[in-house]
Amino acid sequence: MNRLIRYTIPRVRPFRQSTGGSSWSGLESEVDRLFETALADYATPATPRFPVDLYEDKDNLYVRAELPGVSRDAINLELVEGYLSLNASRKTGEQTFNLARSIVIPETVQSDKVAAVLEHGVLTVTLPKQEQAKPRKIAISVN
Repeated sequence: MNRLIRYTIPRVRPFRQSTGGSSWSGLESEVDRLFETALADYATPATPRFPVDLYEDKDNLYVRAELPGVSRDAINLELVEGYLSLNASRKTGEQTFNLARSIVIPETVQSDKVAAVLEHGVLTVTLPKQEQAKPRKIAISVN
């Protein structure tokens, strides 16, 4: 049975204390922070991000990304120091779009056995779990 894992980047900053000036200045900066946080998903980053699905079963973790119109040669995957970095580029006419995403990967992954498949515009990265990280059934004896 697969278990879907949702991945979001935390956007919470600590509450700012007012240092001098009006007692409203702290509230004003907090309102600004709330709007920045709420609207951050609608802002256009320098390199557009794209959604990925993260899920797992008892043997593997999976990362799935929809990359329509992206060729296999235009995708670069790297697993370095606990991060899976996915970079891709897609040309449409005279314009090139660069896409990037980094995902934290647990230490329980066998990094030397990671595999990736691109099929019909969907990239699926399979990250095998180490043997000790796999769930095991424990028998209960009756006395």
